[in-house]
Amino acid sequence: MNKKIAKPTPFGSVGIIWTECKSDPKIVRILLCVPGMSAEARASELYPNARPASSAEIDGVAAQIKKLLEGEPVDLPLTLVDLRLCGEFQQRVLRAEHRIPRGSVSTYGLIAAHLGRLKGARAVGNALADNPFPLIVPCHRAIRSDRSLGGYQGGCEMKRALLEAEGIRFDASGRVECRRFHYEK
Repeated sequence: MNKKIAKPTPFGSVGIIWTECKSDPKIVRILLCVPGMSAEARASELYPNARPASSAEIDGVAAQIKKLLEGEPVDLPLTLVDLRLCGEFQQRVLRAEHRIPRGSVSTYGLIAAHLGRLKGARAVGNALADNPFPLIVPCHRAIRSDRSLGGYQGGCEMKRALLEAEGIRFDASGRVECRRFHYEK
């Protein structure tokens, strides 16, 4: 049985859907607010049988996510999430994205090339668009090759704010300013 918890943050509420796996809690989904729908409403719609519950580990994750959204440096390990719910390629993309350090960005194309899929930028973008673990897997650190933001589940305003909190700068046209991309050879 899935369990859920929602916590307020500077960007609206964030929902955590989790389950117990061999007596350890594992996150199966992080839900961000979207225009017109709170994380709680999304949780109820997507997981109607999930019941409100908490644990020390999940409360700790919620506190870390709140700190991250307040601009503090936070490192959330992949061991918290249940990647088995994702296909093999998406797992590879999520792992690669998770390795992009705070204050760095990469492009969808560079991530694809890193994974051996030279023309796989769109596939990487789709895998990240369906990222069930935003914030734990920091998909806000992937941008388009023209240095524009691309999409984000929490919206472009949230993506930009997260990047700015990590020290990423933008030019007058809203494109990321950086000397080097992660995974660039």
